[in-house]
Amino acid sequence: MSRTRLNVFLEHDHAKRLDELAAMKGLSKSSIIAAALSSFLSPDSGDRREAAIAKRLDRLSDQFGKLERDQNILIETVALYVRYFLTVSTPVPEAHQDAARAQGRARFEQFIAQLGRHLLKGRSLVKEVHEEIVPDQSQFFAAPQNELNGSGGAGEPP
Repeated sequence: MSRTRLNVFLEHDHAKRLDELAAMKGLSKSSIIAAALSSFLSPDSGDRREAAIAKRLDRLSDQFGKLERDQNILIETVALYVRYFLTVSTPVPEAHQDAARAQGRARFEQFIAQLGRHLLKGRSLVKEVHEEIVPDQSQFFAAPQNELNGSGGAGEPP
């Protein structure tokens, strides 16, 4: 195959990176540049880049959808709690307000401690609620445990 000599001017940083890559891979600089140019000029290189971008965008869309779902669960949870609290709680007489505030502070401290423990364990109440509402689809198609073992219970066929 005949080749054409070409003089190219590169930025200093690009030349340095090309030198490092050639040394690391044990290839000539010419072969690295030829491969890069071939890839760039290939008619399907744009399609590959577009497919890679589309895949990343799909992944981001999925992540955004999960964030939106979690946010909606959180908003509904807080709204239901506030409605319940405002409906059920009775006004505290003036004489008992100091004791009620002290009890409220103690309960809040317990809540914060419980929240801290929950977060340290890496558990997510939103995820637990979602799993209760929308169980894993594989559970619907899995055989019962005694069928998987090939043994039935007492008096049951295998």
